Amino acid sequence: MSFSSWICVPITETACEPFLGAITEAARGADVIELRLDFLPARELGRLLEALRERRVGEGKRLLFTFRPVEQGGRRELTLGERQAFWRGLSAEVVAQIDLADFEMDLAESFAAEESPIPWERVICSWHNFDETPGDLIERYDRMARTPAAVVKIATQARSIGDCLRLFALIDHGRGAKPVIALGMGMAGLTTRLLALSRGALLTFGALRRGAESAGGQPTVAELNDLYRVRELTRETEILGIIGNPVGHSRSPLMHNAALRALGRDGVYLPFEVEQVDDFVRDFVRPATRQLDWRLRGLSVTIPHKRAILSHLDRIDETARRIGAVNTLVVEGEELHGYNTDVTGAMQPLDRRMEVRGARVAVIGAGGSARAVCFGASERKADVTVYARDPEKARLLAAEFGAKAASIDAFQGEADILINCTPIGMHGHSEGQSPIRADALQGVGLVYDLIYTPEETALLRAARAAGRPTLGGLEMLLAQAGEQFRLWTGLSAPLDVMGASIFQREHHGQPEAQQ
Repeated sequence: MSFSSWICVPITETACEPFLGAITEAARGADVIELRLDFLPARELGRLLEALRERRVGEGKRLLFTFRPVEQGGRRELTLGERQAFWRGLSAEVVAQIDLADFEMDLAESFAAEESPIPWERVICSWHNFDETPGDLIERYDRMARTPAAVVKIATQARSIGDCLRLFALIDHGRGAKPVIALGMGMAGLTTRLLALSRGALLTFGALRRGAESAGGQPTVAELNDLYRVRELTRETEILGIIGNPVGHSRSPLMHNAALRALGRDGVYLPFEVEQVDDFVRDFVRPATRQLDWRLRGLSVTIPHKRAILSHLDRIDETARRIGAVNTLVVEGEELHGYNTDVTGAMQPLDRRMEVRGARVAVIGAGGSARAVCFGASERKADVTVYARDPEKARLLAAEFGAKAASIDAFQGEADILINCTPIGMHGHSEGQSPIRADALQGVGLVYDLIYTPEETALLRAARAAGRPTLGGLEMLLAQAGEQFRLWTGLSAPLDVMGASIFQREHHGQPEAQQ
């Protein structure tokens, strides 16, 4: 068989008829369809194998058969002997449909000394580690490559994004030898799934839909095809992305990938879940020290790294310096430059709604976003009060911008504009909570929440119930993203396209970005 770079969709239904229906559905976006036979109870598996004896499925797509034991991520308690018997017992009609068969390493080694029930040129030798990404992946690959199998697959749990480096090194090691599939499971390993094909891996896996994943961290096949366009990516593709923790809620990949596609630019925008920003800058970002050969152009920086990133930058623009927080990193030659587009993003939507000059502005929070808002509001000569859980943090921030400070518990509604700059209410953080009591909103002129996911936070819901005008974070997100896009590319951002990408996701059920 000649190998290429393919998107594989695993079928994980637990009954025969839905399983067959999912195969037909998967054929619309997949190059390879993985039949996860271990997901089927014995009776349903028998029904499926009988159906496969009678007809070809998958509409001409390549079929990968997998019968995985629990210890390797499967859904069945299976001994080695039971797995050997399963593969030996397949009918000739079923074997004829198998384009690829996944043999776990112990199974492949057990068959190596005898005649395999599946021709070796169709066999993938696989190994999974659901605890960590160990340091001996190259040695593991070499051992697996010594079996007669045609392909080696290694999937490990990525405990941090740094584990992706080992997996990319494994793909490089396998180039020119046996084709390799190397993937990091979990959110921290998402980068390997999105860049696998561009780095030379044989397969990457995409779930048919949310909830149908066969392993942690799988994006959907629609995301691979439409959002990230993984088949089009190469080592020359320009890389943009967002770093933060968490980043799974971010709409930024929707916007920026839509913009790149609209302008025909060879680039992709990826989510990076980063815990240790120091390690990430050293190993992935700074040209002189990074361990990954890629064309990284720039990054969005979000919670909790907006201030920590400052010490790693060679140049910081004046607005970011005064705010003391960076949300945009641009790689310029060997240097890293920092900017803050949060001021533009936060204030533009507000300026369109009302006159800020002279208004009483209650800023909730004392972090990076609050600093941007304080800066923008003070430039407009507003009367600003900073409210925070820690009064001392509120006092220190207020002193920098000529504002007043108070404990958040002291807020009683005396504001023309209330702006939530905390993550309270954010999806994946504290969704459903509000930083302000509902009864304290009665006297507020406008309630503005910088959170954009969910689109309607508990704070905005309470404000609307109180009859107060509201402003959500999506407008800020779009304004600041447009400025980021200009800084990275030198091009005017197609804001209409970027806005439509969010609208389609929010109102037409488009697949949620795995970020």
